[in-house]
Amino acid sequence: METPVAGDHPYDRLTPDLIMSAVESTGVLCDGRILALNSYENRVYQVGIEESEPVIAKFYRPERWSDGQILEEHTFCHELVKRELPVVAPLALGDEGRTLEAYQGFRFAVYPRRGGRAPEMDDLDTLYTLGKTLGRLHRVGAVRPFSERPTLTVESFGEDSIAFIREHFIPADLATAYGSLTGDLMMAIRELFSTLTSTDYIRVHGDCHGGNILWRDEQPNFVDFDDARMAPAVQDIWMLLSGDRDRQQRQLSEILDGYSEFNDFEPRQLRWIEGFRALRLMYFSAWLARRWRDPAFPRAFPWFNTARYWGDHILELREQLSAIQEPPLAWL
Repeated sequence: METPVAGDHPYDRLTPDLIMSAVESTGVLCDGRILALNSYENRVYQVGIEESEPVIAKFYRPERWSDGQILEEHTFCHELVKRELPVVAPLALGDEGRTLEAYQGFRFAVYPRRGGRAPEMDDLDTLYTLGKTLGRLHRVGAVRPFSERPTLTVESFGEDSIAFIREHFIPADLATAYGSLTGDLMMAIRELFSTLTSTDYIRVHGDCHGGNILWRDEQPNFVDFDDARMAPAVQDIWMLLSGDRDRQQRQLSEILDGYSEFNDFEPRQLRWIEGFRALRLMYFSAWLARRWRDPAFPRAFPWFNTARYWGDHILELREQLSAIQEPPLAWL
């Protein structure tokens, strides 16, 4: 198993002085207050501004996205805002209305601060409103495809993740079990997705869980489109579900009732939920593994890369293989 190493990593030079200087390069004056927010892939800070509301500065992880991919995400967010969707989009700065800035080797964007709390996932009115908002969001997402941003595929989320874990992280005594299980799992996922066609793919949020939704004034505010990509609509829906099967069933039906007020949903997509959930589990483990040399990750995820973690992960994947073989959730 690999261990993190000290020394150079993407954010070594991202000091408070650099953060303030970067934000001030956009034409504002900082008041010296900086608060680091909960983010690991990128670095996100609330920055105080003289005689104005604080802003949120998001510094992108170097070499993850191209400028074109980031700008396409920003364009999508502004397209949603133009359609009066409750989305927190980057500010357009300067005479040219730039949304992506660069400063001393870092690319960053500035957002308005938007307060809120996590949505109540057992409140029927909340779930119905979430569904309505997603239905509207997906109508916009279906207007045109992304040309720069990626597509959620079995290869990128599943096979690439498995290959990285097997090569660098899985303990030797679990390698055979992991290889056999993930082989069976990938076969089941490919069979499950055999009815998926190119017309099922639209622009989606991509990481649509409760942590990326701020509930305020009786409506959701969607934030952090960093993982926006082409995927079926159900990818944004299943991530709002949690708990046992009965609880997920109630949540799903309420969300889809709201969704159908503004958009059509194909019930056949429900059979893909457990496949996408399995891909998410594998991708998440590989994401942690790929970022393990960033000192922020061992501090935030101390349970990762232990013998117990990998044993539990194999058990979780085995349970997910069983879930794929069960009848799917239904829209009641």
